Amino acid sequence: MNGELAREVISTDGTRIAYERTGSGPAVVLVDGALCSRAFGPSAKLVPLLGRHFTVLSYDRRGRGQSGDASRYAAAREVDDIAALIDTAGGSASLIGLSSGAALALQAAAAGLPVRKVVAYEPPYVDDAGDRGGAAHEGALTRLVASGDRGGAVKYFMKDMVGVPAPMVALMRLMPWIWRKLEAVAHTLPYDAAVMTDFRIPRAQFAAITSPVLVMNGSRTDERLRGAARAIADIVPGARHRELEGQTHNVKPGVLTPAAVQFLLP
Repeated sequence: MNGELAREVISTDGTRIAYERTGSGPAVVLVDGALCSRAFGPSAKLVPLLGRHFTVLSYDRRGRGQSGDASRYAAAREVDDIAALIDTAGGSASLIGLSSGAALALQAAAAGLPVRKVVAYEPPYVDDAGDRGGAAHEGALTRLVASGDRGGAVKYFMKDMVGVPAPMVALMRLMPWIWRKLEAVAHTLPYDAAVMTDFRIPRAQFAAITSPVLVMNGSRTDERLRGAARAIADIVPGARHRELEGQTHNVKPGVLTPAAVQFLLP
């Protein structure tokens, strides 16, 4: 990645959080979704684009990459991690979150952190209507990880939670250079499930957000994700909603960046 060598901040519980600082301008913290880190996922392409306009802090969420972890997990600790990053950025920052990272960014704003603005792309609250058994996912993932079945946890996440077709999952397992990276962070999948609050929108929490928020989704994505984005925009006071034409859940960095820049810059 283009930027300085990895630095670290120490979160409230003593966990080391590795991050990089890239670019110049107003501070922005980039919050990844499930299985992703600075070295794997959209950050590598997003950071240089965003760095033309902002000072971007990209980081490894706890348990991933070069960051540490704790013996017990709580979603509130990930909010503490963002707080530590905002503090090292100068005391305030905007947040850009993707997928479960978008949910985490919104929760950080709801917790009263000094968040200037939030861009949330497709927080996957797919069970808001109660038709997908979201409460069971965290337990299932925890059991698979505890049994040592990291590959099974990744498969469950992709097939049973995300809805990736079984043949595509089987094809990914035939690409060991990718599958090994996914298995390496499989133990963090229950973390993402915990962040997602049974995959139902925490309405009272989000209704308390006072930071300006832009919620986005792709026009070609799952209708449940599109519906969740619209619902969140209705719940968060004064929030905006925008649909990115032709995009799916795996949004193209070159499409996401201009929309984020337009909203975040004064």
